[in-house]
Amino acid sequence: MLPGTGGLTRVVDKRKVRRDHADFFCTIEEGIKGKRAVQWRLVDEIAPNSKLEGKLAERVKEFAAKSKRNGEGKGLALTPLARTIDDSAIRYGFVSVDIDRAARIATISIKAPEAAAPANIDGLIGQGASFWPLQVARELDDAILHLRINELGIAMLVFKSHGDRANVVSYDAFLEANKAHWLVNEIRHYWKRVLKRIDVTSRTLVTLVEPGSCFVGTLAELVFAADRSYMLIGQKQGDNRPPPAIELTAMNFGPYPMSHGLTRLQSRFQADPSDLERAQASIGKALDAEEAEELGLVTFALDDIDWDDEVRVFFEERTSFSPDGLTGMEANLRFVGPETMESKIFSRLTAWQNWIFQRPNAVGEDGALRRYGTGQKAQFDMTRV
Repeated sequence: MLPGTGGLTRVVDKRKVRRDHADFFCTIEEGIKGKRAVQWRLVDEIAPNSKLEGKLAERVKEFAAKSKRNGEGKGLALTPLARTIDDSAIRYGFVSVDIDRAARIATISIKAPEAAAPANIDGLIGQGASFWPLQVARELDDAILHLRINELGIAMLVFKSHGDRANVVSYDAFLEANKAHWLVNEIRHYWKRVLKRIDVTSRTLVTLVEPGSCFVGTLAELVFAADRSYMLIGQKQGDNRPPPAIELTAMNFGPYPMSHGLTRLQSRFQADPSDLERAQASIGKALDAEEAEELGLVTFALDDIDWDDEVRVFFEERTSFSPDGLTGMEANLRFVGPETMESKIFSRLTAWQNWIFQRPNAVGEDGALRRYGTGQKAQFDMTRV
């Protein structure tokens, strides 16, 4: 058992194994067998091979019957995503990714639905896998996984959006009004998982709130998940799109908790709970850049004169930093608040132990720790993994 991995945390925090028993288990080569494994809580029960399949089927039925997530009614067929990939772009129905490998940046753009949400659950069923929140969640999930696995040289993910904010609001209202329905509940859980995946992605996350954007409710979570967010004040010269606005909905205050159990706004406003109350009081209001900055919803509100230079300088500076140092820093800053078993495994602990002190960018011959104080600049492997 390797210290610093999630394995130790799973033994004592998830299985609730007593610490002295865990110490013995983690240092014995042959492991723990049979009755002692049950007594020490390493397993729930034991069964001979001849009865194992039957026991598993019995337990599956038992757990399914207790689940709060079972429901009656017709489900949806998750048809294959329509996706095209070329050398510098990925295209889906509502999500697009533009890859600039020279700048080490991938820009992810999300398009609002072209119509309002259906009137009822039958309308959702009728739309099938093209129901906008479901389709966007699947496409965004696929895009994030593609970038994490296949584009290791990309240092930064930049989120943008465009389209009619009112239509996004209507879908958020649908998800909230029908949250007791099992299928809507599953779609909300799907979004929760996608956002958690973004939280633990080892890339710098940036959100640009520009004219014509639609960062409302569920999509606004991408603003709060970002390491930095920039919002334009007013419009750019010659741009006839409406000035940007952020709008909060009920979806920002509970349905999408992070791995440590807090919403992104709760984590953001740990210093003063009244900031969260002020934000909640603004639900349903289209907030311009200065209002959003005053409420603490964005990092910087910039005017047209400063926008291009400020964003460019930040991009160039950030992509020049040690990728491992950034992974450790970002993972430790994203999860403000109490630790949970899940956050210990997937958030701070993993990044700190595996990136800060272990990889060649820190301790290699040309790494930062080896060259510290020598006057020589460290040489970094710029891939982010």
